[in-house]
Amino acid sequence: MNPDIIELVLITIVTAATPLVIAGVGELVVERSGVLNLGVEGMMIVGAAIGFAAAFLTGSALIGALAAIASGMLMSALFGLLAIGLAANQVASGLALTILGLGTAGLAGAGFVGQKRDSVPHLYIPGLSDLPFVGKLIFGQDPFVYLGVALVAGVAWFLRRTRAGLTLRAVGENHASAHALGMRVRRIRFLAVLFGGACAGLAGGYLSLVYTPFWSPGMTAGRGWIALALVVFASWRPWRVYAGALLFGGATVLQLHAQAASIGLPGQLLSALPYLATILALVVLSARDRRGSIAPGSLGAPFVPDR
Repeated sequence: MNPDIIELVLITIVTAATPLVIAGVGELVVERSGVLNLGVEGMMIVGAAIGFAAAFLTGSALIGALAAIASGMLMSALFGLLAIGLAANQVASGLALTILGLGTAGLAGAGFVGQKRDSVPHLYIPGLSDLPFVGKLIFGQDPFVYLGVALVAGVAWFLRRTRAGLTLRAVGENHASAHALGMRVRRIRFLAVLFGGACAGLAGGYLSLVYTPFWSPGMTAGRGWIALALVVFASWRPWRVYAGALLFGGATVLQLHAQAASIGLPGQLLSALPYLATILALVVLSARDRRGSIAPGSLGAPFVPDR
């Protein structure tokens, strides 16, 4: 196969994986704190709608990205108020957040359906970006791709090497013991939820600002649920989430080529292939490493401090 074609396919895989990387690593931090937020899909779709609207009206992709982050944080703050402040059921609150997000995005983006704008420019380093095979893949991506890698590396370092990261993990493992030791459990969890919301909103903004630079209802296409699955089946490990996202990107590219080749399988089955392949591979991966796939001990459990 032509090296240029291979490079183009690899670039497409990385691009398809980026929103999952950003949303997945944000949700990983949330779950490490002991909170289960099933509203990732809702926060992503709101981020896509608000981010595109802000970028279209101002002409600035940066403002669009910041608006996407802010909208995701606002949605997650609402979830935090319910699930952390009022100790409501986290599963029900997350599902309600997704439903709210879908409706809010449809309303906010109603006036922008069919509108288009220029995509975010890619990095170009003279000499390096022109290298054969790896030039555009490593030195010619959009800024969000590098931000995704930096987020994964930063979260991995934060959780393992910093006092704050160890505190967050302690809260996620046993919130009662952490509270007894003087840790501010609800504050730590709320900050983690805000971070997850910011990442989910940015991931949605990436879809409408870079991946397909226009707004369309339902453009997240279940990616929020895939991000949730990646966190669980990747054993709550940042770099494994990144690997799973690349797997999803590869399956997405494969099903697009399969549809273009008209291989005779139903289009619906081919469209489901990326989701099936990602979940199946990560199930196998987690089954081979049971010792490292234990969920945080207090995941999903509401915390009510002693009065």
